[in-house]
Amino acid sequence: MKQKLIAALLMLAALPVGAQKVKCVVNGVSDENGAKVFLVDRNARVMVGQAVVADGKFSITGEADKDALLAIGSENSSWSTLLFNDGTPVSVNLNDNTLKGSPVNERLVNYDLANATPNADLIAKIFKEERNTLIPFAFLMDFAEHFGKESLDSVVATKPVWVDYAPAKPMLDYLTKMLDERARKNAIIGQQFLDLEEADVDGNMHKLSEYVGKGRWVLVDFWASWCGPCRMEMPNVVAAYDKYHAKGFDVVGLSFDSKKEPWVKAIDDLKMPWVHLSDLKYWNTVAAKVYGVNSIPDNLLIDPQGKIVARGLRGATLQKKLQAIFGE
Repeated sequence: MKQKLIAALLMLAALPVGAQKVKCVVNGVSDENGAKVFLVDRNARVMVGQAVVADGKFSITGEADKDALLAIGSENSSWSTLLFNDGTPVSVNLNDNTLKGSPVNERLVNYDLANATPNADLIAKIFKEERNTLIPFAFLMDFAEHFGKESLDSVVATKPVWVDYAPAKPMLDYLTKMLDERARKNAIIGQQFLDLEEADVDGNMHKLSEYVGKGRWVLVDFWASWCGPCRMEMPNVVAAYDKYHAKGFDVVGLSFDSKKEPWVKAIDDLKMPWVHLSDLKYWNTVAAKVYGVNSIPDNLLIDPQGKIVARGLRGATLQKKLQAIFGE
């Protein structure tokens, strides 16, 4: 299970509980002897059970709502294997993240593994062919990312089975809010950048226009030293800078920090060799007001003439965009 859906589910308040409880039995194998394995109810955001791998095996027995979306994974892995608590015992191989159980759960896991590299065609297939099962619920975030709000609304209007699944409504409400906010933010794409002024790490004031619209492509990166996802993304930005700087690519970091020391330390620790500016006003920073930033990481890609051409480029999406501009 990719982390973006896990993160989305964790952002939601605990979803309605109180449905019929069903026993869940998970047996599995893993090469990680001594590692803890956790079985979590992603809907209710509660631990269902845990075990320690011994002699390459583990077993967890617990109880959760009928058809609750569960996830099982090792403490040492970023991947979680999904299953619906349909009452059928499952066998999980945490070495390759495969599962044997009910036909629905086996298809769910196969789809998820196939979607490890995001695949719009696969997501479309899932929502078409599995409309009479709960499987599409597990891929709602992916569908929203690939196809947007209008397509999501159209699918919901056809009343597939998963729409009546109790956790679907709060998830759909969350996705609608997310997509509306994204549309509002992206309204700036195609416009000229807006200037602002902040201090560098030495306290000297600089305008954004000193670096943007001067004949080079510029990524204006909104981040903070205290932002975990920002720090996780930074090696990707550094790699992009190293690869394309000589070809005409620059980065300007606009920090949402409130204290100078951790800001400067993070710049050094993360080895970020570009220009850094901040007014050290946390969420009241001028950058947030000018560009409507209410979550980070966020960024703007600005062309050599100062026009904003993209927003929120992260991971492989950033690399792909820059490759299209600069080539290999």
